[in-house]
Amino acid sequence: MVGQYGRQKELKFKDERKELIKSLKFQDISDRVLSAMERVPRHLFVPETMRHRAYVDSPLSIGKNQTISAPHMVAIMCDALDLCEGLKILEIGAGSGYHAAVISELIGSGGRVYAIERIEELAKFAAANLKGSGYDNVDVIVADGTLGLPEYAPYDRISVTCAAPDVPPPLIDQLKVGGKMAIPIGKSTQYLHIIKKTGKNGEVDRERKMGVVFVPLVGKYGF
Repeated sequence: MVGQYGRQKELKFKDERKELIKSLKFQDISDRVLSAMERVPRHLFVPETMRHRAYVDSPLSIGKNQTISAPHMVAIMCDALDLCEGLKILEIGAGSGYHAAVISELIGSGGRVYAIERIEELAKFAAANLKGSGYDNVDVIVADGTLGLPEYAPYDRISVTCAAPDVPPPLIDQLKVGGKMAIPIGKSTQYLHIIKKTGKNGEVDRERKMGVVFVPLVGKYGF
């Protein structure tokens, strides 16, 4: 009976996930990103007490004053980064590991995600969630995300999932020429920015997109 109950719960989560993806189709998000998100079991990336809300399109608390981003925001950021097979990605703010799992689906087994999390307890949570869900091309590292991860640079894409006062210089240095970064910038008023590195001396193009709400980026070049 326990096994049957577990299967029923999984089927319920699958149905809820399909309904969520269906609702996101009206937000001009690519089918490729939506298909990737439909393959990721978001309920396995939130605390058990929050699983009944796993497929609501809103941020959810994961403890330590941190959140898992709303699904539509994950979709928008992944779409904006134009993720494809085989890319090397740096993620700042691993959180529960959900965003990295979606990225993993989009870059495939030939790609790699290096996800930095400054809070050790959350880093362990993210790593366990990713391993338990079968994602083996994501490394979770405890570090100051504003400094990046120079040992594996340069990166094809950088995804920052917390709001910074400005783009941390080390992240620009570690981005490939032609590479893209998605980063929320601002304090009381935040906007998502897409940064494209255009020259080897750190020249960039910036595109300011929609207003957003993220937890603050903490570290040497953060708040």
